Amino acid sequence: MDLTLTEEEQAIRAWVRTFVEREIIPLEPELLRRERAGEPGLPTDELRALQHKARESGFWGVLTPEEYGGMGLGAVMAALVECELGRSFVPFKFGGYADNILYDANEEQRAKYLVPTIEGERLSCFAITEPDAGSDAKAIRTSAYRDGDEWVINGEKTFITGGDAADFCMVFAVTDKSRAANRGVTCFLVDRDRGWTSAYIDTMGEWGPASLTFDDVRVPQSAVLGEVGHGFDLAMRWIGQGRYLLPARALGACERMVEMAMQHARTRTTFGEPIAARQAIQWMIADSAVEIEALRWLVLSAAWQVDQGRDSRHAQSIAKLYGGIKANEIVDRMLQVHGGMGYTRELPLERWYRELRLLRIYEGTDEMQRRTISRNLLKGHASVRGVL
Repeated sequence: MDLTLTEEEQAIRAWVRTFVEREIIPLEPELLRRERAGEPGLPTDELRALQHKARESGFWGVLTPEEYGGMGLGAVMAALVECELGRSFVPFKFGGYADNILYDANEEQRAKYLVPTIEGERLSCFAITEPDAGSDAKAIRTSAYRDGDEWVINGEKTFITGGDAADFCMVFAVTDKSRAANRGVTCFLVDRDRGWTSAYIDTMGEWGPASLTFDDVRVPQSAVLGEVGHGFDLAMRWIGQGRYLLPARALGACERMVEMAMQHARTRTTFGEPIAARQAIQWMIADSAVEIEALRWLVLSAAWQVDQGRDSRHAQSIAKLYGGIKANEIVDRMLQVHGGMGYTRELPLERWYRELRLLRIYEGTDEMQRRTISRNLLKGHASVRGVL
């Protein structure tokens, strides 16, 4: 396993690091001010302006194939980019991205959905989770039945990322109740003007998911993405497309929080000495540094396997499980190092405290990751000796 970066890759990482420091981190005070005023997030036009500013420097579509105007970078580089973006809690991501399953669209659908999404002209959301079907995606109840040349969709989706802003969704519905879920579910591309509605869900963080309601929403046969009855395969491919990127972003946050805590420990004095001289503080810094380094290699190992064309789902589950747990432990320690100031909203630590808690829930809870990891090992699909 050789993870030595080329000069070009080093230049890309350096550019992203500078972009984050100069353009994104300075937005944090305004973001916190807006959140305290009940206006979560930054205005969409500001975020898009940042994306286009990055595009002027050639940074567009990190993982998007070059034939669609993207950079076509590999998984390792995507993980390193995500780590740099994670150094700020500003919800920014580079433009030029589209969900991986949209590439399964036919020529007409690509022109209507895929290309405009890559260009930032359209916003999509992935709608599979329901009130009674979270980790158990096979338990979905949203249904669709054929009526002449149309499909009629009824049901409710919940905790849908970007659902309140999206103008079209990829919604999964049962189209054949007599068959198993992996052959009885179909994915539909549904424009908002077809009649589905959304409602913002208030959470302890600023994630901003939404619930979606489909009440006799009619779509033509041309709205089917892929094949009828094969939607579950698409859903599983979407869910497993880049789980390593979630702990990669948390990795960047942990690095910055430890750096903040070390700076604070050097200048904060108690009983005539900086608290950096206290063993209790030193051990919190040391433990966090060890865990950050372990997480870094779990993330890079999973990404490297993706680049090698290997089945990296096991490695990605390990990285996500470890990353979620350790990121929450690290933010708790670093808040403790800052004492009372860490608990205030004057510093970004309490913001990260709330945000990082989500990492242990969405896109596969800790419990689901443990289930996946243990089943892979017990059934012989993976080994504790690793992949080398």
